[in-house]
Amino acid sequence: MIKAITQNWSVKLLSLFLALILWFFVTGEQTSEIGFSVPLELKNIPKGLMVVNDVPSVVDVRVSGPRTILSNLRPSDFSLTVDLKGAHAGVTSFGRLENRIQVPSALKISRLSPSILDVRLEVIAEATVPVRVPMNGTPPKGYRLSGVEVNPNMVTIQGARNEIKTVREVVTEPINLDGVMESFSVRAQINLVGNHTSLKDVRDVAVRVALEKLPEPEPVEPEKSEKSEKSIGSQR
Repeated sequence: MIKAITQNWSVKLLSLFLALILWFFVTGEQTSEIGFSVPLELKNIPKGLMVVNDVPSVVDVRVSGPRTILSNLRPSDFSLTVDLKGAHAGVTSFGRLENRIQVPSALKISRLSPSILDVRLEVIAEATVPVRVPMNGTPPKGYRLSGVEVNPNMVTIQGARNEIKTVREVVTEPINLDGVMESFSVRAQINLVGNHTSLKDVRDVAVRVALEKLPEPEPVEPEKSEKSEKSIGSQR
């Protein structure tokens, strides 16, 4: 019995070693799954159009395949690019996004979210609108605001056409008048609130605020009462 075990021991040891290697290989090749956040890029946006809806900056991808290959993957190995060349104003839907991601042949994308991407494009328009400078507070007693000059008093804005249509004016940061007793000049930043609207060139304006001192009221002499006059007359 012992002789049968020890006979050709080197061959048997080699067989055991090969069996262990095969076992580790089979175990390592078991199918697994891993998730990544893949950056999403839009390219070739047509001239004169702009994206006006919220497009995710990343998509969630689940990749399945042999564990040994998955263990060597990095998020930087994946990217997703959507080409907008030839798209028109309106909504364009892009499906089967998994086909746009390059993965090794031994792997497959098991899940992708979102799986469909909607991109809304709108025509870029421009408009020239007035600038309004709001005032906070009031000058001290005896002074008043006599005028406000804004330069430039009109600016050009640009953005999505439907949003541009709703903009009637742009407003600067407020200027405080509390405690101010003389005219002054200041530059005021324009606060443009819009999801898809921006200032084309000018970002701030020069503002000249004129204050003047009110004239002192003339003293009013108290009128003599009728009773006092009668009293004086009776004494005479």
